[in-house]
Amino acid sequence: MGTKLKNSRNLGFIAAAILLVLCSLGMMSRYGAMSRYLDNSMNNEGQYLEVLDGMSDDLAEANYFLYNDYSGETDPGDVLEEYGQRPFDLTKRYMDYEIFDNDTGKALLNRTSESTQNHLKEESSDYYAFRVKYSFSENGILAGIEVDGNVLQPEDEYLLESYFLNASDNVYEYSMISDISTPSDVTIIYGITQTNLDAYCDMERPDGLEVYSLERSTYYYDTWEVICLIIIIAALLMPLWKKLDISERKIFNVPFEVPLVILFLLFITDFRRLPVQIIWLTLSGTLLPGMGHGMVLVAMALNFLMWVVYYGFLFWGITCFRAVIRMRGAYWHERTLTVRLFRRIARRYHERRADRKKAKKEREGIIKKIKRFAAKQYDDLQHLDFQDKTNRTILKVVLINFAILFVVCGLWLYGWIALVIYSVILFLFLRRYTKDLQEKYKLLLKSTNQLAEGHLDVPIEGDIGLFNPIQDELKKIQKGFKKAVDEEVKNERMKTELVTNVSHDLRTPLTAIITYTDLLKNEKDEEKRKEYIDVLERKSLRLKVLIEDLFEISKAASKNVVMHYMKVDIVDLIKQAGLENDSKIRDANLDFRWKLPEHKLVMWLDSQKTYRIFENLIVNITKYAMPHTRVYIEMHDRENEVHISMKNVSAAELNFDTEEITDRFVRGDSSRNTEGSGLGLAIAKSFVELQHGTLKISTEADLFKADITLPKLEIPSEEEQVREAMEESEAELNTNTQKSENAAADRKENQTSL
Repeated sequence: MGTKLKNSRNLGFIAAAILLVLCSLGMMSRYGAMSRYLDNSMNNEGQYLEVLDGMSDDLAEANYFLYNDYSGETDPGDVLEEYGQRPFDLTKRYMDYEIFDNDTGKALLNRTSESTQNHLKEESSDYYAFRVKYSFSENGILAGIEVDGNVLQPEDEYLLESYFLNASDNVYEYSMISDISTPSDVTIIYGITQTNLDAYCDMERPDGLEVYSLERSTYYYDTWEVICLIIIIAALLMPLWKKLDISERKIFNVPFEVPLVILFLLFITDFRRLPVQIIWLTLSGTLLPGMGHGMVLVAMALNFLMWVVYYGFLFWGITCFRAVIRMRGAYWHERTLTVRLFRRIARRYHERRADRKKAKKEREGIIKKIKRFAAKQYDDLQHLDFQDKTNRTILKVVLINFAILFVVCGLWLYGWIALVIYSVILFLFLRRYTKDLQEKYKLLLKSTNQLAEGHLDVPIEGDIGLFNPIQDELKKIQKGFKKAVDEEVKNERMKTELVTNVSHDLRTPLTAIITYTDLLKNEKDEEKRKEYIDVLERKSLRLKVLIEDLFEISKAASKNVVMHYMKVDIVDLIKQAGLENDSKIRDANLDFRWKLPEHKLVMWLDSQKTYRIFENLIVNITKYAMPHTRVYIEMHDRENEVHISMKNVSAAELNFDTEEITDRFVRGDSSRNTEGSGLGLAIAKSFVELQHGTLKISTEADLFKADITLPKLEIPSEEEQVREAMEESEAELNTNTQKSENAAADRKENQTSL
């Protein structure tokens, strides 16, 4: 029994296969008639019919617009604003046209010459290649259409008249829903000469005209329609014979939407033109390369396979739908995805009704996630830096890939072959690119490891492509680390020298004070006692100056200096510094040459700190300049700053580092033969920088040069000056109060400890 049922089902598949083969062969049997039709339709006459058919809608619209031009019922500007530019505005350049009164035959538009009007009204047209007459009755009804022309056959004229009549019926709405007046009791005639018709055909010849013409032909459409009808009837009737019933097989047990979508694609969308295109390529000999050398059979085999598949989908889809007859209402519940989806949604809705708040929070959470994701993507697109080499590389790859896929998709039949080749090439390219990327990453990792191990002097070199920006950053990090290490070494050295210099400079006067104090205790001679007291006074003052300089530079280094800004004539201030140190200048046998502005130069500065700068530099010159040489002090007034330079010839060889000479306790004479704390230039530099200026020391052979640049700060108004003075006084008062409180606290702590 099972064998019989199996053989019965196999018999149904065999019958279906025979049906598809016969239908496919029947369709292919019409290829010869289609070929002859294409040969006829693609000559000039066939092209004329296609183009003139497309002109029918334009002329049907033009009847109303031209008549409105004559009647003037609606302003032309309102017509243009309402309807815009119409296709006839281009078509009329190639043709003659006129409106004639039915009673008098008079031209109403009067836009053509009398000879042209006569040609348009001729009984038979030998002048025009195409001419059409629209006759309107008194009540605005289209009474008739006449088409003729010296390039048209009678059957062509009849066919075009039907096309133009259908087009006129479609645009009759202009007279019903618009303000444009309807033509009445007139005849509107259009004519186009052979030359203009050829020019218009060249311009308006549609792409794929051959395929479009073949699809509309009775040789294709009627045959295709009849065969489809046969397959539909067979699919519906075959299950009536149990031996041929295959509708219950799994291949037909699919949801309703699946065959619906497939049949929609095959018969409604542009996919339905795919068979027509293949037929045209086959008949034109361009479906396969070398069709003229034995490939015709292969092309016909492909056509046969195409029709078997095409009609097979139709048979399969109708057989799937036939289950509606057998299952009735159950079909929509069991084989419809839409119903299943709605039922699932309804079921989930009922399940969640008890916890609506939770469901609402979930929805809001999903919406928030989507919004955050969209906002992040939008923000990333806004901040996408196409100057970055990586982004530019990715963009280039995407654009190249898009262009290649666009070309591949355009190849249509051979697109899959080209796509396979392209995919293989892309895989090989990406593999090679990835391998190269790995090698460059290893180089980058090697440089990183060297840097991590502290090899700061090993150069980071080599082209690593995509990682070059990272390599550049590593070089900056290496340079920064090296600079930091050098700075730390320098600081350690400076700390060592600081301890040595401070101990030396403090011990020298202190030792002298202790020595002379001991001598003074045992000395009886008044003259010597007086001499010892003088030495003690000098050494004490020396020690006081050293300690004061030390405190001054400490406060300047910690930025704990209160600046008292005021209006200062900087020219007078530097002159004052020179006069007050005149005795030291004469003792040093130096010839100071001053080159200062003759006018006052008022700036917003701290007068005490600025005077200290000039004094320290002048005193430094008197200590280290070669006697009997000239010293040049110049001041230049610039637009936004004042530049002061001091140049002298050094008595000793200038073998120090100019970058370190302004550091604390660094002196020009390493032997320390001259008196000084080594803080003079450091204090001067700190006070210059506190006033937003710069102090630069430079040497050339034995020439020592100090360049000071002070910016011209904006002088505040009197009210602002008073307010700043009050703020400074309040700050000093708070500082003194804090010091007093700290001192009291220290005394209390000492008393407690005692």
